[in-house]
Amino acid sequence: MRRNLIPGFLVFVLAFALGCTNKKVNNPLANVGSKQPDKVLFDRSMDAMKHNKFDVARMTLQTLINTYPDSEYIARAKLAVADSWYAEGGSTAMQQAEIEYKDFRTFFPNMPEAAEAQLKVANIHYQEMEKPDRDYTHAMRAEEEYRALIQEYPDSKLVPQAKQRLREVQEVLAQREFNIGRFYYLRQSYPAAIARLRTLVDRYPLYSGADQALYLLGQSYEGEIEMVRANPRASEVDKAKLIAEFTRNAAEAYSRIITRYPAMDRALDAKARLEALHQTVPRPTRAALELNKKEMASRQETGFVSSMMGNFAKHPDVARASRVGEPPMVDKEPVTATDVVKQAMIGAAGGGSKLTAETVNGAVPPSQEAPRSDTPAPEAGTAPPPPQEQPAGPAPDQSNAAVGELKPDVADPNELKPNVPADPNALPPPPQTNEIAAGSSSSASVASSSSSKDDLVDISSSKKKKKGLRKLNPF
Repeated sequence: MRRNLIPGFLVFVLAFALGCTNKKVNNPLANVGSKQPDKVLFDRSMDAMKHNKFDVARMTLQTLINTYPDSEYIARAKLAVADSWYAEGGSTAMQQAEIEYKDFRTFFPNMPEAAEAQLKVANIHYQEMEKPDRDYTHAMRAEEEYRALIQEYPDSKLVPQAKQRLREVQEVLAQREFNIGRFYYLRQSYPAAIARLRTLVDRYPLYSGADQALYLLGQSYEGEIEMVRANPRASEVDKAKLIAEFTRNAAEAYSRIITRYPAMDRALDAKARLEALHQTVPRPTRAALELNKKEMASRQETGFVSSMMGNFAKHPDVARASRVGEPPMVDKEPVTATDVVKQAMIGAAGGGSKLTAETVNGAVPPSQEAPRSDTPAPEAGTAPPPPQEQPAGPAPDQSNAAVGELKPDVADPNELKPNVPADPNALPPPPQTNEIAAGSSSSASVASSSSSKDDLVDISSSKKKKKGLRKLNPF
């Protein structure tokens, strides 16, 4: 009996000793076993967040921050407060989450979690982003925050994700600019349409409809040409200058489609318009063709069901955004309609014109008395009164006559003579093509042409030519 009690007593003592010892927990940050009060508060807040008790979690975390300001969990606690607002959702909660994330970046800018906090700030605006035809405030903010992440944390593993989101945001902003430019084009407000479309193609080269935007830009310049020709008040000289300037701008827009987007739908249309305008048709390089094909292959197509349901959705469809290429990090200066008009006038004037004043030399005649209403009118056949005698002095220079006194038989030396072709309405003659005529060039030019053919491709050989051509209203 006594022998049986001894082992049982030893087992009881061992179990009691194990029960009295403190159970250590693993610290996720310091990797040190502890059971400190700050750790207990942090664990309680994490457990509350798992059960969606965000208010309880924030109160516990705030107690930890205020009570233990030197704790090793301060950084994680501040980030957890922001995460609780982010997980709760809602407009007010998202605004508070953005404030907390920025506060975390201010206090802990060198921690790896700072890039994560910046990404969460950008994602807040990305999730609130609306369609291109609605408010674009969140889209602009998202673009700004993603750019800040890429520039401030270039070595972060989150940079590829931020670049892809930035490309999607810029797709939405570019679509907005295109819609506005097309709106002005259809209403024949060509300067406003040109301003929007030029801003679009300069800022967002990865836009899925960049070729359509450039083609519409060229069509807007051609619309300006038609309006200049129909203006009865303008002189033929001014018309010829403006037509030449708008033709050059339209050719630049069409040429950019062929050289930058040769694999897209509007390349052949741009080639046809250049030929109709008697302008040089460029040939794209093989590298540009391959790059454009990669961009097109990376885009996704929206299904029929998704397209139908998208009409009732708040957020935009970003399936057409490119998955390759570097998104622009700096916005170029926007173009206004006033700038378009000024540039057209300066280009038509040949580089700009300055106002000059003519100085008239010679003595100034004395002032005469103002005529009175009671002065009798001279009788018919009566000679006019002789002019008043001039004071003694050198005779005035007769060559410097008063402004406005023109001699009919003598040409005015200050008259501007236009330097235009014989026919003002005629388009400029087509420049020489890149093909080399046999027997008309030297052996050096032939060698240079043959070496450049390896890098150039012909868009007509890889695409079927479209039937018909829509000139001024392609939509």
